[in-house]
Amino acid sequence: MSALLQELKSLIILEWKLEWKQKTALSSIFIYLLSTLFVVYLSVKRVVDIPTWNALFWLVIIFAAANGVNRSFSSDSKGRMLMMYSLVSPQAFIISRVIYNSILISLLSLGCIVFYTLFLENPIQNMALFILATTLGAIGFSSILTLVNAIALNTKNSASMSVILGFPILLPQLMISLKLSKFAIDGLSATVYSKYLLSLGLLDLAILVLALLLFPYLWRD
Repeated sequence: MSALLQELKSLIILEWKLEWKQKTALSSIFIYLLSTLFVVYLSVKRVVDIPTWNALFWLVIIFAAANGVNRSFSSDSKGRMLMMYSLVSPQAFIISRVIYNSILISLLSLGCIVFYTLFLENPIQNMALFILATTLGAIGFSSILTLVNAIALNTKNSASMSVILGFPILLPQLMISLKLSKFAIDGLSATVYSKYLLSLGLLDLAILVLALLLFPYLWRD
């Protein structure tokens, strides 16, 4: 276990250092997020009903997550993957990618909440629940997209393949996230949303377990 933790720490630090060297890649994600939010603002002009407000918010999150995770795998050359294969375990590699992408997309999602509520009106009555639902949703999206991109990495058109594989798996996560954020907007009590919150957390855990079980077989190929 200590060896796995050490590998995780080293891989996450490595990802951060590589990300920091490519500042333009990281800043492009934030620019993409801001430009998308600004387009949404220009389209609706602050007057929008709550279901549309909620749906547009999650659309922005999904596209930001897809863009961020796809970018993290696009820099993986065959030489680098071969080096990783010889140095670290497949479990450490996939968990480190899931953790790093989850942190990145969660930060983007929290930033999205700030700018989204600045550009548009803020109808959220339970902000703590909304932030929790957004964070859990972002972690789930990141985990799913990380696993799907790892599966599609060796295909000729990995970006298209990841979209085809990822969209059906994202639907349950998206539906529960939409419900939770709607409950947060309406300010409903914990007795209403607690089972959905538990379901979302269990889905995140299930995706992580699935990644741990499947990725070692992909790693061998």
